[in-house]
Amino acid sequence: MLRRQAFKFRIEPTGEQQRKLHQFAGACRLVFNKALALQQANRETGGKFIGYVAMARQLTDWRNGEETPWLKEAPVHPLQHALKDLDRAYQNFFAKRADFPRFRKRGQHDSVRYPDPKQIKLDQGNRRIFLPKLGWLRYRHSRPVLGMLKNVTVSLSAGHWYVSIQTEREVASPLHASPLAVGIDLGVARFATLWDGHQETALEPLNSFARHQQRLARAQQQMARKTGFGRNWLKARTRVRRIHRQIGNARHDYLHKASHAISKSHALVCIEDLQVGRNVRQKAGLNRAILDQGWG
Repeated sequence: MLRRQAFKFRIEPTGEQQRKLHQFAGACRLVFNKALALQQANRETGGKFIGYVAMARQLTDWRNGEETPWLKEAPVHPLQHALKDLDRAYQNFFAKRADFPRFRKRGQHDSVRYPDPKQIKLDQGNRRIFLPKLGWLRYRHSRPVLGMLKNVTVSLSAGHWYVSIQTEREVASPLHASPLAVGIDLGVARFATLWDGHQETALEPLNSFARHQQRLARAQQQMARKTGFGRNWLKARTRVRRIHRQIGNARHDYLHKASHAISKSHALVCIEDLQVGRNVRQKAGLNRAILDQGWG
């Protein structure tokens, strides 16, 4: 069976490479927002949805036009992928799987995706990766990258750049232990209770947000006392983002290990269909605890 896996590492770009990364992420954000504005204007006039192929022609005009000629400095494949992201967002909206697409804001989920593996070179021995118009980037090699490289995403989180390398490889079908089926009941006092018909197993909650809640509150208070967008305010914002990143990393690590262990030992997993994040004002404490567990 084919298995896709993502390997994420922190990269160490030079000053010039950081400037280009910010520029490329801004170009992808601009293309996404311009395409979304064009879709909305077309919809208000009664026009039909503009597909990806027609929107890609618009991208060519934007890159060759006088208004945004600097788009040529960014690699074209990440810009095309921004249009694909918008097309997928619309398809999810039409299928009632997501809300209406929103405009992207600077500093939120800044990323650049390289979908063509032919333009990417990975040198694990020297801990570096080559990306178009960026050159060789050093990264912190914490584990070997396995499989055939499919795509690469460079993203910004709390002031640091990370590279996510997605690969594909052939693996043997896992042999599941007995029993093959298990039911899962999610909770707050217990993160999950597993029942296989004979034995009950409980997973204790991590509560990563609750552990750092007071430290996060102090950092947010210090940020609120600073002059908006001043130097000290930017430093305080970086501290807040760093705490959020630590909370998220701990939660993701716990959820990944728990889901990996369950999938390795059971062929069938039954779980109730829960609506997470409803009635926030009426049950703020309960919803905060639920979101801390990461049910979604």
